Amino acid sequence: MTSIRFPQGFVWGAATAAYQIEGAVAEDGRGPSIWDEFCRRPGAVERGDNGDIACDHYHRWSSDLDLLEELGVGAYRFSVAWSRVFPEGAGRVNPAGLDFYERLVDSLLERGITPMVTLYHWDLPQALQGTGGWVDRATAGRFADYASTVATRLGDRVESWITLNEPYCSAFVGYVEGRHAPGVVDEAAAVQVLHHLLLGHGLAARAIRETGVSGKVGLTLNLTSPHPASSSPEDMAAHQRLDLYENRMFLDPVLGRGYPADAEEFYRGITDFGFVHPGDLDVIATPMDFLGVNYYERHLVQADRANPRGWRRLPDPNPTISGIGVHPEGLGEVLDRVSEYTDLPLMITETGIALHDYVDPERRIHDQERIDFYDGHVRAAAEAIARGVNLVGFFPWSFMDNFEWAWGYGHRFGLYYVDYATQERIPKDSAFWYARLTRANGLD
Repeated sequence: MTSIRFPQGFVWGAATAAYQIEGAVAEDGRGPSIWDEFCRRPGAVERGDNGDIACDHYHRWSSDLDLLEELGVGAYRFSVAWSRVFPEGAGRVNPAGLDFYERLVDSLLERGITPMVTLYHWDLPQALQGTGGWVDRATAGRFADYASTVATRLGDRVESWITLNEPYCSAFVGYVEGRHAPGVVDEAAAVQVLHHLLLGHGLAARAIRETGVSGKVGLTLNLTSPHPASSSPEDMAAHQRLDLYENRMFLDPVLGRGYPADAEEFYRGITDFGFVHPGDLDVIATPMDFLGVNYYERHLVQADRANPRGWRRLPDPNPTISGIGVHPEGLGEVLDRVSEYTDLPLMITETGIALHDYVDPERRIHDQERIDFYDGHVRAAAEAIARGVNLVGFFPWSFMDNFEWAWGYGHRFGLYYVDYATQERIPKDSAFWYARLTRANGLD
């Protein structure tokens, strides 16, 4: 074990998302989102959980920000709920929604914590889903209008803007697997959704800058580190196909390379990419100031003729409750890979582990497994910096336990334990560990 120090100015943060923590889904003019609708679908979410109350952050935000001070973080990544600002997705602006996020931003700044705003963390207004959602090209323009509205109100105080969080999940988990809202199984629609999400990113980035903000604008992608299960030509080809699906379909267009050359063959018989209009790829490749990287998975890929896509991910021999393994070396592999694409500053905007945490009789939560997880990933981040990766920030997922989408409340990722019956927040051992890390700017 050695002492590790990070560069001066390295950003230690914490992350959340609106639908996962806010609750108050029908208060102060908020309109319904696709996740409100999806949660009402029988069997869509484990135990029938929903985000109606979640962590009640909408009412408890001030005391929650006090906890961020306890953690010693320099930045807080949170998302704005589109339907709090535009209850119908477009048209009428809801002043109460903007007021809420303005109070949040101002209170963060009073505490010396830099706000990082994510504009879209999967909660499309249901009114827009009713007109086609992200399958409809017009939604990209609506997103840019929404981004401009929020930036006009908060742009003089927000240092970093993230347009989209994990478009892979919105497009493929929401439209191929159907496990996330809006719960559609239609791969042709999914590719169209992917394109319109990325188009919306480019349009929103331009719209934010047109308001005159001085803050930085970026995007967050969830990237994986896939490896072929063997050196056989079949497994090597399967690996390339999966890498296209999980990584290159997103990295290549946003970083100016257009869609990968093998995408047309991969999607032959599914789509002809006729939805790509002249000039779209230039908009998608609008220059960014940073790139957010969410990392959760490193896996082995094997050829599988029974799968129409020709691959399958092998089960991890030591899975967490989420079904994925713990591989901090994969974080280094992802960071190295992205650095081959771009010299943009990179931020780890999410990484984390779900556990079945519980409160012991002394009101403590001993989550050594989470501490070990973060210790390994922080060390992998330090090693990447030593190799020359331009990594400037690290944001654990997540600040507190919350509504974990289709898993509901059974998967706990937080540094703070949330008792959902009482809404009490209790720091886990990992919170104390992380507070020491942030104040020391490194590990001993």
